[in-house]
Amino acid sequence: MLVQGLIAIIPIVGWIAMTGWLMMAFENARSGRNELPPAGFHLERGIAIFGVFLIYGIVLSIPAIIVWTAGAIASGHSQSPFNAGSPLISLAYLLSTAASLFLRFLSPSLIVNTYHGGFSGGMDVMRVWRLAVANVGNSVIAGLVILVASFIGGIGFACCIGFIFTIPYENVITAVAAAWFEKQQAAPAPAAPAA
Repeated sequence: MLVQGLIAIIPIVGWIAMTGWLMMAFENARSGRNELPPAGFHLERGIAIFGVFLIYGIVLSIPAIIVWTAGAIASGHSQSPFNAGSPLISLAYLLSTAASLFLRFLSPSLIVNTYHGGFSGGMDVMRVWRLAVANVGNSVIAGLVILVASFIGGIGFACCIGFIFTIPYENVITAVAAAWFEKQQAAPAPAAPAA
């Protein structure tokens, strides 16, 4: 984890390597191997899911960016990004939070679809959506686990050097949550009780 955390310090290349490590951890978890993948520059494994997360993150952020820009212009404080006094700026922060939560909800489905179909699998919006809502409860549970993991990953930044450990930990928990999600979504529905 330490070596992979140090690799993640490298802008863009390290982030792609970390998402490649996440996909390898997902593969281990889905096959029942309780072991961490080896550290390294797993760029080929990570580029697809990195691109998927990047595009979904940008697209989901567009409404917040538009409202934030309108609020900054309307309040006359376009220089200050933290002008929470403007109702539009407050709405933009709310939209940004909603987009982040929605991305966490979709994350297990994005990981599973990208694993099976590559970049185009992750970008198949209808397929991603169908898997995410096939059993909404599973998506919510896995999304909440991923949300908590991302909170733990973020704590490392508050501790300065701690992120070298917390970011890889976040990615392992995300991989395990996605593997659990895939297994649950594939399980047959329980039989209805006899009337």
